[in-house]
Amino acid sequence: MTPASPYQGSVHIPRREAFAVRRATYSGDMSRKRSPLLDRPGAVEADGLDAGVAAHYGSDLREQRALIAGEAFVDLSHRDVVTITGPDRLTWLHALTTQYFEGLKPGTSTTALLLSPTGHVEHVMYGVDDGETFWLHTEPGAAEALVDWLQKMVFMSRVEIADVSDDYAIIWRPGTAEGEHLTRSGEDSFGGHEVFLPRAELGSLEGPAAGVWAYEALRIEAGAPRFGLDTDERAIPNELGWLGVGVHLDKGCYRGQETVARVHNLGRPPRRLVRLHLDGSVDRLPQHGDAVMAGEKQVGVIGSAARHHELGPIALAVVKRNVDPEAVLDVVAEDQPTVKASQEVLVDPEAGLHVRARL
Repeated sequence: MTPASPYQGSVHIPRREAFAVRRATYSGDMSRKRSPLLDRPGAVEADGLDAGVAAHYGSDLREQRALIAGEAFVDLSHRDVVTITGPDRLTWLHALTTQYFEGLKPGTSTTALLLSPTGHVEHVMYGVDDGETFWLHTEPGAAEALVDWLQKMVFMSRVEIADVSDDYAIIWRPGTAEGEHLTRSGEDSFGGHEVFLPRAELGSLEGPAAGVWAYEALRIEAGAPRFGLDTDERAIPNELGWLGVGVHLDKGCYRGQETVARVHNLGRPPRRLVRLHLDGSVDRLPQHGDAVMAGEKQVGVIGSAARHHELGPIALAVVKRNVDPEAVLDVVAEDQPTVKASQEVLVDPEAGLHVRARL
């Protein structure tokens, strides 16, 4: 019988679908998100959460190099876009989220989390305010649940919330922002910026495009977790390096703050994010949900993986805090050869008030 938790009982190799976190709540119509850029020569559509945009246009390694050289853009038009307008929007968001919104200046980019009462991550929002409206993008299909929850929290506040994914799309460009469109950049923009683009303009974009496989390789290299791939229903910000990036530690009360503050003050989160360098012994990347083992004991699961043009096969995983950072781990999947993986610390085992998490 399968244990209730992947960290209990004997070795458990979970199915990929078992760790598609809250995917059942992401019930948006994904058909509206098929990008016209999939009609470009060589485009191969991604699957799973990234369906609707290109995984690559012929060579993800070549596309990675083009991104690093500033010669291409990434189509992220499958992501959801939400707007929040009204004179109370910043104070309202300040009260609800983990981030400091009061006095946010126009053009300032930010990342904010919505937590459960017990401090578990429920939504991640990447946004920028233009002086009248707060624009945010989030995971594909997440807007419906996000907007529904936000609507329930309006009460007497003067705010209006809208899912504008039918009308606006996201692309990512390397380097600094130029042009007339609203852009967002930050620590989790990997040296580039996201552009809020009218969806009708996608088909007329010029220049080389890179697929999401290339973008994901840069994200994993940066050690930036992705909600729904590198998290599960128990994830708290302290485990993932989101303190300081998506959590402001010097603001007032918000839902879930007690858990974040307690773990930060005492240190030692129950789990920690690591980047794994895979030995490359098999011509296969680990799949989301594959077991991470230390000897005979399961200590974590694979979140996301990619082939990096310089680092080779890499992955993000969340493992138990007490796993020796120097230990070589095994990545195990059903009916597949075991792959050896060395760890690179992203969140220190002692992360807390006196030991900062690293992104």
